[in-house]
Amino acid sequence: MFQSSEIYGGLGSVWDYGPLGVELKKNIKERWWRSMVHEREDIEGLDAAILMHPKVWEASGHIAGFTDPLVDCKQCKNRFRADDPRIKGTPGQPDAQCPVCGTKGSLTIARQFNLMFKTFMGPVEEVAAVIYLRPETAQGIYVNYLNVLQSSRQKIPFGIAQIGKAFRNEITPGNFIFRTREFEQMEMQFFVKPGTEEEWFEFWRGERMKWLQGLGIRPEKLRWHQHGKDELAHYAKDAYDIEYEFPFGWQEFEGVHNRTDFDLSNHQRASGKKLEYLDAATNERFLPYVVETSAGADRTALVVLCDAYREEEVEGEKRVVLQFKPSLAPLKAAVFPLVNKDGMPELARRIYDGLRGEFNVFYDDGGSIGRRYRRQDEAGTPFGITVDGQSTQDQTVTVRDRDTLKQERVGAGQLAAYLNAKLAG
Repeated sequence: MFQSSEIYGGLGSVWDYGPLGVELKKNIKERWWRSMVHEREDIEGLDAAILMHPKVWEASGHIAGFTDPLVDCKQCKNRFRADDPRIKGTPGQPDAQCPVCGTKGSLTIARQFNLMFKTFMGPVEEVAAVIYLRPETAQGIYVNYLNVLQSSRQKIPFGIAQIGKAFRNEITPGNFIFRTREFEQMEMQFFVKPGTEEEWFEFWRGERMKWLQGLGIRPEKLRWHQHGKDELAHYAKDAYDIEYEFPFGWQEFEGVHNRTDFDLSNHQRASGKKLEYLDAATNERFLPYVVETSAGADRTALVVLCDAYREEEVEGEKRVVLQFKPSLAPLKAAVFPLVNKDGMPELARRIYDGLRGEFNVFYDDGGSIGRRYRRQDEAGTPFGITVDGQSTQDQTVTVRDRDTLKQERVGAGQLAAYLNAKLAG
């Protein structure tokens, strides 16, 4: 990952994904989509627009309630959250001390600051033209709930899944890609009959933890945190975070929330559009409750990176390796000619060309074979394919396993089947 606009000094807490980073995040998102949408009959996919009618955010409570209390230092002009643990004393009082410049009495009283980015639609920058960059993807699902229900002919209980960008004008972002101002969410809203939401809440808690462990994340590095009454969002009746033990401590990167009928009832009231569900079997009408699973794609990528990182000693040398689950690895295999002569580069090129139509593979003929292995270990590439002198005689190659370092001979014509078997799961 690279800092956005790095050649101009960078833009605070905005990150660009390079060739390996974009592949890792894409693999995570595709795995999430497959498990949520393709493998289930009761969940439909959606891609709602980032720009939405401003009344959406009024009805959802984001304009009134999506705020952080902030204080300013009149001396050094820095801005802080009011609950910043570095602040000594009470903001607005003479004893309050700025944590940056150390001045006493310079901190203002806390003011509410809305975290949504504003922009303007149309040619005139006026109040009537104000719209917002969405701070979450969920509202795009709620306002499309009836459209998806009717067009897909689903019945409750059913879900709508979406992956997309969201934006929050965070005041204290940081820890690399953990808290950023532009980020990507993987959210699924599951619509259920009132009275069954607790059962579905527990079901999705189990499913989400199972999915994360399926990414190869160590179970001992994961834990649940239930929100106390003072932590619950304005829309939630119950909420659990899944936390990971990062190098900077335990932090949440995914949540499961019981949102009741908060969102649909607010949108029904504000829009005047009936959003009730008619159960054809019982002729009963009701407004569905919602169980939400919400994950940050960037935070999940950071979890996978942190969990895969290893430093080992191999034959007296330090080895840095990313032990990704093979199916998540940005590169699936690397192809090396042992030396650049005796027909080895030509055979290695043919093998590389034959594989890259099906897999994301890398070709490297620079430096010693040991150095090439190490470069791929650092990229997390699970398999190294080496073409040597024997390869030109019998069309077999050496395949080296990233984690065990074991090598085996495989026929060049069987490489695709070999990789598919190893990458399954």
